[in-house]
Amino acid sequence: MQKVYVRSLFDSIATRYDLLNHLLSGGIDFYWRKRAIAKLQKIKPKRILDIATGTADLAIASLKINPDEVVGLDISESMLNIGRKKIAEKKLTQKIRLEAGEAEQIQYETGYFDAAMVAFGARNFENLEKGLSEMHRVVRNEGMICVLEFSKPNAFPFKQIYFFYFQYILPLVGRFISKHREAYQYLPDTVMKFPEGNAFLEKLQQAGFHSVTEERLTFGIATIYTGVK
Repeated sequence: MQKVYVRSLFDSIATRYDLLNHLLSGGIDFYWRKRAIAKLQKIKPKRILDIATGTADLAIASLKINPDEVVGLDISESMLNIGRKKIAEKKLTQKIRLEAGEAEQIQYETGYFDAAMVAFGARNFENLEKGLSEMHRVVRNEGMICVLEFSKPNAFPFKQIYFFYFQYILPLVGRFISKHREAYQYLPDTVMKFPEGNAFLEKLQQAGFHSVTEERLTFGIATIYTGVK
């Protein structure tokens, strides 16, 4: 079962997850999250749901747009515990709450949130279509979804350089630092299989969102997708 495997994988690398994220992206992941959060600014959301919150980096970044409540869900308790510690150290416990949960079965009522977001976690959904449909359900009418996910560059020579790094260098460095043989091979494998561009925009539309958009970042390494309920 994919869910059990993903939970086990992220539990095992939780203590080194933040370090590897920043190291392997050259620190540009901070900028990507900032751009994603800016997309939500237009609706001034007061309640935000962060799916696959991990160690809560996106949830913390979302405080820049001054929500009243941010709920982060993740299936990895080890990742959540690290996120809770970060939140406590930053004295943000009145704003951010982390809970065990999964995209395909969100334990909140229909229309509870103004916005739902996910960063680098959609490709780990056990059922992508069901996860997006659940995110649609819990967002109010005229609320937004924002998905930040890895994608694949198209332009020469960056495409070739990127694929070499992603398929050979990243797994090697990730394995060395995380001490986990499979974790950073799993990453490029899931990115290669994930629908991107128009294919993902169609998934958002099928889930019920309209006015869907995409913004490719850093030569197409990552993409921000948005939609409105």
